[in-house]
Amino acid sequence: MNKTWAWSDIIAGLSLAGLLLPEAVAYASIANLPPQAGIVAVFAGLVCYGLMGSSRFAIVAATSSSAAVLASATAAMANGDVGLRILVSMGVVIMTGVFFMIAGVAKLGSISDFIARPVLRGFAFGLSAVIIIKQFAHVVGVHVHHTDMLRFSYALLEQLPQWNWLSLAVGLVALLLLFVLARFSYLPAGLLVLALGILAGQWLGLAQYGVPLVGKIDLQLQAPSLPDLTYIQYLRIGELSIAMLLILYAESYSAIRNFAIRHGDTIAPNRDLLALGAANLMSGLFQGLPVGAGFSATAANENNGARSKAAGWAAAATLLIIVLTMLSVIALTPAPVLAAIVIHAVSHSLRPSAFYPYFKLHRDRFVALAAVVAVLLLGVLDGLLVAIGISLLMLLRRLAYTSISVLGRLNGGHDFVSLVNYPQAKFIPGVLILRPESGLFFGNAERTMSLAKQYAVASDAKVVVMSLEESPDLDSSSIEALSDFCASLYLQKKHLMLARLKSASRIVLERAEIPHLHIGSFSELSVDDVVTMARELYVEKV
Repeated sequence: MNKTWAWSDIIAGLSLAGLLLPEAVAYASIANLPPQAGIVAVFAGLVCYGLMGSSRFAIVAATSSSAAVLASATAAMANGDVGLRILVSMGVVIMTGVFFMIAGVAKLGSISDFIARPVLRGFAFGLSAVIIIKQFAHVVGVHVHHTDMLRFSYALLEQLPQWNWLSLAVGLVALLLLFVLARFSYLPAGLLVLALGILAGQWLGLAQYGVPLVGKIDLQLQAPSLPDLTYIQYLRIGELSIAMLLILYAESYSAIRNFAIRHGDTIAPNRDLLALGAANLMSGLFQGLPVGAGFSATAANENNGARSKAAGWAAAATLLIIVLTMLSVIALTPAPVLAAIVIHAVSHSLRPSAFYPYFKLHRDRFVALAAVVAVLLLGVLDGLLVAIGISLLMLLRRLAYTSISVLGRLNGGHDFVSLVNYPQAKFIPGVLILRPESGLFFGNAERTMSLAKQYAVASDAKVVVMSLEESPDLDSSSIEALSDFCASLYLQKKHLMLARLKSASRIVLERAEIPHLHIGSFSELSVDDVVTMARELYVEKV
């Protein structure tokens, strides 16, 4: 290893430890789990991804989004039972790891594409707002149990007389210090504020004024084990784990890909799926939080001068030393300081400017805002599921869009273009040329072929040439719709010929043996070639 790189990696690792340790404890509080859950997750993520991952910059640890989703999942299933909450969290994290491994073996590296970026940004914005509002309750020292933000905010304001104003002042000072120190990338802002908070808490005796402390951190590792849950509980956990996998990988792949592009690195998505699977599996077996490659930690790693995975190993070594020697000191951290660290960590996602491109382009505004509203009104877990549902519905809506272009010859050449976009293009006598503008599948095949029938009935052409260049493959619904269209043309004494047919579509059409539709090698030719053949076979003979 280059010595310059090695030294810069060590410096980056030391700074990174100052960010990861307070965040680990803070994210455990978001998940309503003991602080050690976050620390276990950090070690699992750094070790497993360091051994198996493909990115030299990615830092895999607990994330605010996954901690919030886990909190909602365990709250819904545990009903206040602390022991059951820990078992459910173990099950979710372990199952998420298993699903990651399965996805990696199945080479599903594009799995995060099922969540559209506008939905992901809307979810991240809404989630950041939820986390900040909930952490504010910790800052002022009140307890609210609602999951939706309308009732939560109302209950928070209703308890205004019970707010601890000293605790609020401590939290605001810590937050201000974090924003100021964050301007100096070489300083471990989180660790410095954590240390200052501990010193201030002991010097001023904040605990006697009702300012809560983090409390004892018990890092006695148990032997790895599976949670003792019922079959029905595991089924529910499986559903939650799929949602957890999607949001974790979407967040992780975004961070991994962005920094790989910036530095011209090559990444292996399927290898990263396996690495994330191993990290979550290990974390779950030792009662840790779910882990992913968070953008803030990865960005901090690069900004601090990291050049290789050695930075992650240096961070892990530093954290190990701190954990072995200073856990009793960290337990003295004032809770509002910890809440301030969380608020600062997620504040980068609370930027309305992220939605500006969607309003400028007049695209996807509704889905981005709907994801925000879903998280605020329904809670983190249900909001996440609704956001993913919105993403998939948006995909289906776009795929199901029905449009057919009637083509004509442009300037007497070999190009055939839409007559709507190019009015100067000419009809071919005796031939109607149609092109579906989206791939045929069960969601649009019937409507597309119905529209094609209308064009055919209105035309006196002897042959209909349909270009299927947008359909790489055809499902059974599309085959049936094509068969019905061909039969209707036969009753009109017209012929159907296909152009630009992809190999997979040609094979399935040959198996279908649609009456009166001849599928031959000519079907893969260009529109110009098929039109020439159609005129020779059916038009000029008449």
